Amino acid sequence: MTTPAGLLDFNGRTVLVVGGSSGIGNGIANAFLERGARVHVWGTRPNAAAYADAPDSHLAGIGYSQVDVSDSRNVEAVSLPFESLDVLVQCQGTVLYERQEFKTPGFRQVLDVNLTSLMACADRCFAALQAARGAMIVVSSAAAFHSTRGNPAYNASKTGAFGLTRTLGEAWAEHGIRVNGIAPGLVDTKLTRVTTSSPKRLEGALRRIPLGRLGTPEDMAHVALFLASPMSSYMLGQTLLVDGGMLLA
Repeated sequence: MTTPAGLLDFNGRTVLVVGGSSGIGNGIANAFLERGARVHVWGTRPNAAAYADAPDSHLAGIGYSQVDVSDSRNVEAVSLPFESLDVLVQCQGTVLYERQEFKTPGFRQVLDVNLTSLMACADRCFAALQAARGAMIVVSSAAAFHSTRGNPAYNASKTGAFGLTRTLGEAWAEHGIRVNGIAPGLVDTKLTRVTTSSPKRLEGALRRIPLGRLGTPEDMAHVALFLASPMSSYMLGQTLLVDGGMLLA
């Protein structure tokens, strides 16, 4: 019987993390790298060196490509540096504050990144995933399970990502591709700084989390490793809520 450590060995495997240049995506990318995978990430800056000023970006040993996924034409045009892909992690995301999402341009901007690009990247990598009988992991949000009063586009996009995970899970199983997802709770990244940088808002948020702390990129990475491994080989179309118990109340 393979040991748990062996089941989480990704030596010789190829992994692509869209949105892997910082935050949760970067934590996931480095978790796979530490377990032997060949890891590639897509980000928005010109090259890996351009992230030198980002404290939550660690790209040593990781292949980097600039791909602005907000425009599906960029995804269609990108050259993939692999013929088969064992794991595709989709972790791209954006949010707009100050009621920008209540206007059509802002609403469309958020959906283009958070939802439409998921299908574009999935379609672009389909053949490579099929060749490896690989796994795709969609990182959505706990927002898919409750309202977010000030961010209608973010909520709609993450709810859509939850539905897309189920649908592609069913549709692509016959092609040997397993699709599952992760719905993070409150994780300290640049997207949540509006909360984490405010002592009053942070205190209120922590009161709603039974475990009493923010999530970390490493917390999400551990779940991604599980979903990409043989340990979850009979899971399909599921989105795991990883929120420290925030939505239990």
